[in-house]
Order: sequence, then C-alpha cells, then structure tokens
Amino acid sequence: MFIGTGYITLDTALSWTHHFDSSLTYPNQNIGLYVLYQLAPLVFLVLFFLLEAYLVLRVLGERKPMLYLIAAVILFAIGQIFEYVISKYICSGTSGKINGALFETLFTLLSVVMVWVFWSSITEDDWPMPITGGAYT
Repeated sequence: MFIGTGYITLDTALSWTHHFDSSLTYPNQNIGLYVLYQLAPLVFLVLFFLLEAYLVLRVLGERKPMLYLIAAVILFAIGQIFEYVISKYICSGTSGKINGALFETLFTLLSVVMVWVFWSSITEDDWPMPITGGAYT
C-alpha cells in the first residue's frame, strides 16, 4: 500500500506517465490516491474490529474486552472528527497556529493505547520476571 500511494503521489507531482495530470487542475481530485490513502485503511480498521469482535465474543466468550475495543473505536472517531470537521474552526480561531491535527494525533494515540489495553486483557500475562541478584544490583 505504501508503494502504491508513493507511486501515485510521485507520478502526480512529477508527471512521469502523465496519467494523473488531470488531478493537477481544478478540483484537484486524485481518486486513486484517495482510495489508497483514506478508504483502504478505513476498510482494514473495520475488518480488524469485526474479526476481533468475533474472536472475543464467539471464541473467547468474553464481553469486558469489547468495552476497550469500543473505546478505541470511539477515540479514533473523535480524532477523525477533529481532523476533518473541527480543524478549520480551530485553525481560523488560532490564526493558523494550530489545527485539528494536534487533537487528531492525541486521540489516535489514545485509541492505540486502548487497543493495547484490549490486547493485554485478552492475552495471558506471561511476562518474564526479573531475576534478583543480577549483575546490576
């Protein structure tokens, strides 16, 4: 996916094949780049959520870990709302000093933390225990 997005971006900017030259004029839309950069990750996230929900609810028979996963989805959605909806208001209110990307990054980080908490809650805690009396004590 990185290679496809990189190729379309470079071909659009440098006009190697002139295939994407139509995206250089108004309204500056590149459908291929949009699909690879926005839609494909969204489809992968939905697929991840559905597979994890099946794993937790059907295979493990648990319900509490789903709260962590749902919290991760909500935090991620809040981050996307900041990026695509609220950003222009933050940017104009601060005279362009900050935009919604600051808050989008924060909420995405919190979402990743919740995915880690979710993962930690469905796995067994077999972490290696430190040995006392080692070389550094």
